[in-house]
Formats: sequence, C-alpha cells, structure tokens
Amino acid sequence: MISILRTIPEARAWVSEQRRQGLRSGWAPLRIGLVPTMGALHAGHVSLVERSVADCDRTVLSIFVNPTQFGPGEDYERYPRTWERDLELATAAGAHAVFTPATTEMYGAPQQMAQIAIDPGRLAEPLCGAFRPGHFRGVATVVAKLFNIVQADAAFFGQKDAQQVIIIQNMVRELNFSMEIVVCPIIREQDGLALSSRNAYLSAEDRATATVLSRALRQAEASVKSGIREVAQLERQLLDTIGAVPGARIDYARIVDRETLGDIATITKPALAAVAVRFGATRLIDNIILDPEQ
Repeated sequence: MISILRTIPEARAWVSEQRRQGLRSGWAPLRIGLVPTMGALHAGHVSLVERSVADCDRTVLSIFVNPTQFGPGEDYERYPRTWERDLELATAAGAHAVFTPATTEMYGAPQQMAQIAIDPGRLAEPLCGAFRPGHFRGVATVVAKLFNIVQADAAFFGQKDAQQVIIIQNMVRELNFSMEIVVCPIIREQDGLALSSRNAYLSAEDRATATVLSRALRQAEASVKSGIREVAQLERQLLDTIGAVPGARIDYARIVDRETLGDIATITKPALAAVAVRFGATRLIDNIILDPEQ
C-alpha cells in the first residue's frame, strides 16, 4: 500500500526505514527516487514516476503547490488540486510514497516564508524569468527543501520545464547536492500539445489553437535539418508561425545556448528552442532541442 507522508519528520522517517530494511535484507543500499510535482497529475507526471520506479528501489512522489513560485496575479489560488485522482495515478504508476505537506509544514508561519532562499542567478533572467520575476527563486528554494527532506539518490524532472531543469542541474552541481538529476522526455497529446496541468484552463477553441506551439517547434527542427543555422532566421520563423494564429499572444520565442541560456547567433551545437505563449488567460510553454548534427 502506498504511504501518505504529511510532515517532514514522517518523510524522513519513512526514507530512513526503507534504507534500514534494505540493509537488514542484505541488499545493496536502496536507491531512492524523488518526483517533485505540484499535483494535478497527468501522463507526463506518470512517465516520471514510472521512470523512477524502473531506475530506483523506492519512489517518493511529492505533491505541493508552492506559493513562493507564483507572482502577484498568477494562478496560485486556482491552480488545479485533484488529490483523489492524483493518489490513484501515483498508486497505479507504482509510487511507494506520496509526500504532501501543508504550506506551514514547508515554510512555517506566513511571516517566516522563505526568509532564506536560493538565488538562481543569471540563469533565471532570460525566457520565463523575464516575465515571471522571482519565479525561479521560489522553484529553486522549494526543490532544495525537498531534496534535503527526502534525501533521495535521484530526482526526476520533465524536459518541458527546460529552464527549470537547467537551474536545478546547476544548483545541484554548485551547492554539492549528492543527487542525480534525471531529465525525461516531453509527453505530448496525439496532436502534439505538450501535457501540462494548465491545459485544463483552456477553452475548446484555445485548446485547438495551442497546437501551434509544437508545430512551430517542429518546423524549426525541420529547418535546421535542411541546413539553416542562423538563429535570427529561425526565431523569425517561430514568431511568424505562432503569430499567424488568432488569439496567440507571444511572451517569447527564442533559440538559446542549451546549457547557459545565453544568446547565440548560429547553431553550431545542440541549442534550445523555447516558446511561451498566452491563449486566453492561460500561459503555456514548450521547447525542443535543435541539433545541427541530426
């Protein structure tokens, strides 16, 4: 039966007991996997759990809608919370435990919230960071807290949140976390739309329109395969394709260095093509890796 862990001491005790059981059984040390989420689970999250179950002896799924990564006027209050369904999906995917703390458990009283936080530095400045100031500070802080609470051996993240993944990879390396970061592929609907909990906000019309994101990214990929390497030309193609769709309001459509998120003029090695677009009141992100060698 899946274990429900609601406090930090419960989570730490559960992980410690699993490791003790492994030692008592004479096994090699247990490998613990962590899948951090904000709930409202979908097939993308399920794929992360399944990868962790395949790679690790025990898997902890965390569900915590983190207030410090939402800015003023964003959707913290209305972010979908689907606990019963989440538990069913986590159980079916093979998770061994769900860590679902209250906000006060993670941060204490409201006046104490994130007095000490992780500064993600320049990696948080471009792309989504330019439109959501403070977002990645909140992400890095809560992920660091989850890492310290669960003390897993590996953590599993989706490539859809590419900037978040790069920040976490750098945080783990620079702050000397003893943990492997496993990045898993984007899971998409049959029509190409990347799975996201925020897809639930879309009207039927906006849902159909939003498929332009994956189409534009695939067009950029095809252009690179055809020999186009100039970033300005490829970015203009992204902007033209997405901008031609009524109702699509573009925050950015950029091609940047895959590791530093810095500007590049020409694609000479794998680069990140990333887009953020608003459809109605819903902001969606998507990305693809453009590899000049493929």
